[in-house]
Amino acid sequence: MVLLFIAVVFLAVYACLLLYYKRCWDALPHYVPKVVHRNAFISVVIPARNEAANITALLHSLSLQSYPQTHFEVIVVDDFSTDDTALIVKERSSSNVRLIQPNLAPLASSKKAAIEAAVQCAKGELIVATDADCIVPPGWLTTINDFYISTGAVFIAAPVKFTYTRSILQIFQALDFMVLQGITGAAVSGSFHSMCNGANLAYTKAVFEEVDGFKGIDQVASGDDMLLMHKVWQQYPKKVQYLKSQQAVVQTSSMISWKAFFQQRIRWASKTMHYQDKRVFAVLVFVYAFNVLFLVLLAAGFFSTTYWKAALLYWIVKTGIELPFLYAVSKFYQEKQLLRYFFFFQPLHMLYTASVGLLSQLGKYEWKGRITK
Repeated sequence: MVLLFIAVVFLAVYACLLLYYKRCWDALPHYVPKVVHRNAFISVVIPARNEAANITALLHSLSLQSYPQTHFEVIVVDDFSTDDTALIVKERSSSNVRLIQPNLAPLASSKKAAIEAAVQCAKGELIVATDADCIVPPGWLTTINDFYISTGAVFIAAPVKFTYTRSILQIFQALDFMVLQGITGAAVSGSFHSMCNGANLAYTKAVFEEVDGFKGIDQVASGDDMLLMHKVWQQYPKKVQYLKSQQAVVQTSSMISWKAFFQQRIRWASKTMHYQDKRVFAVLVFVYAFNVLFLVLLAAGFFSTTYWKAALLYWIVKTGIELPFLYAVSKFYQEKQLLRYFFFFQPLHMLYTASVGLLSQLGKYEWKGRITK
């Protein structure tokens, strides 16, 4: 009975948390680009490692920007690629696209070093970061610039969306990632905790230098996004903002194999113990325990079938708690059709959350040919 009481308490707390997230998400206005009187010079920074299959599409999407080509530059940093990434970028070099290959040690966290090298030589007052496997919409830079000029934000988190096929794995990733993106927007909106994604970020060069870039967090292989965000938030809590605009949604591919998916999520979760933002750490610990509790109820069912009934009810109630928030987020991303899978993916989601959370702190992971702890 103690376990059932704990389950009820967890569900109640979780319901409050999701209600808060929904209110914060709904409070975020849909930003529509305005007519501003200044186009800031923007430096688009792209760290790239073994992205020969993707970099051409990204560079093409950047060439289609509505933002004046004379007011932005693209800096691709070759992060020790062993494929033709550097050659492809050199072939597409133009007046505002350049490749740099800084003399850096090939460390596990060299992505941060690559970004720092790009920022050092960047001409822009505003740094806009994305990943080499992304596609950006035509109004991306225009929207970011307008938001930056209109709000005075020094750090901007922006939306990211997974593309997917009919694969169960890719549909699962798209749905799961959409939830994370909704929480990101809500958390920033409510200044509840620091969350963002490195595939769609903007910050001023001045604030990056003011907080000493990645100094103090450079030993962590991941975290070029959230760890940096928290450093900036500590200095300028009111100037860290979220850009909720469909014209700013960056698309990136989901993983094509379960192994790659787990390696990606373990990499994301590996920075958990390094969070200086104790608010996000507390939320992650609670959500982890909340998902593990479902597995505990299933295991307890071997001793009493009452717990299997409780687990089923836990599954149903969890879905009901999350659905209003997810509906609002899916409406923004124009992906309401994904909701049909939501209930059925719940057990898989709880199992993967529990396993990834554990493995991210105990083991190593492989990412683009690097073994990282």
